[in-house]
Amino acid sequence: MHVISRKALREFAVRHPDAVVPLGIWYRIARKAAWKSLVGVRKTYPHADLVGPYTVFNIKGNAFRLVVKIEYEFGLIFIKHVLTHAEYVKGAWKK
Repeated sequence: MHVISRKALREFAVRHPDAVVPLGIWYRIARKAAWKSLVGVRKTYPHADLVGPYTVFNIKGNAFRLVVKIEYEFGLIFIKHVLTHAEYVKGAWKK
């Protein structure tokens, strides 16, 4: 999969240094993946959820949430939001 854009992960990690390693792991796994559907994603990340058009990953247990849009037919992952759990729960990212 082609992940667009890693910059969002790096910027979040500057503010939350404890996210560096888990986001890096997610990025390396996603980049090498060949996901064709949410079923495939859940083979790697069983707790990934579909919320509207977005796939939401729990990062570092439940400390962070990574919200992405996956275009399976083109092999693209668009990073929309990287949030703390508290920011995610507020729901402002859905607007």
